[in-house]
Amino acid sequence: MQQISDLPANEQLPGLPASAFHKADIAPDAAFYAQLRFVNHIDDGAIAAVTALYQELLPAGGGILDLMSSWVSHLPQAVEYRSVTGLGMNGQELEANPRLTVRMVQDLNANPALPFVDSTFDGVGICVSVQYLQRPVEVFREVLRVLRPGAPFIVTFSNRCFPSKAVAIWQAMSGAEQQRLVGAYMQAAGFETLSARAAMPPSGDPLWAVIGQAPGR
Repeated sequence: MQQISDLPANEQLPGLPASAFHKADIAPDAAFYAQLRFVNHIDDGAIAAVTALYQELLPAGGGILDLMSSWVSHLPQAVEYRSVTGLGMNGQELEANPRLTVRMVQDLNANPALPFVDSTFDGVGICVSVQYLQRPVEVFREVLRVLRPGAPFIVTFSNRCFPSKAVAIWQAMSGAEQQRLVGAYMQAAGFETLSARAAMPPSGDPLWAVIGQAPGR
């Protein structure tokens, strides 16, 4: 596991221009995500890499939050969890996800406050969606609040996105630079232990991950 080093200082993030988190499509996100998309946004190899990471880091029998969820969560089929809460943008897609035990619709760009009490979850994942967050540090602070001490926060992404909805700073970067950006979000939010991984197949979708750990045991 590679340790992330020399990330931007926390105070540099507030210094970014507001335009860094602008997106080309300024229409309400709810309208864009109202269209059903029962497709995988990464290929089988990248999905397998996400699932392997979840199997390694998310505790069996725990309460899991699949943030920015959809119709599939990429959790390992052989592992049972106490609960899997999916919070996403399309209620019909969430209803079609068989792994979810709780389903909630919320636009995090409009309201980054998560509707859960402190220290609710044993692990949180965001899969191929972090590029759409316009208030990422606020959302990540909320993730830290709802995680139990020592619990993992796993953010995975590839080189695919909806360009009209991805924020400007994300589209100005690629790969390892985006890992560093996500790491900066996590540091600014209060995560203290960060690591990075990458799965780079000779063909197919690459996958990058940033893993934060909530302070505590």
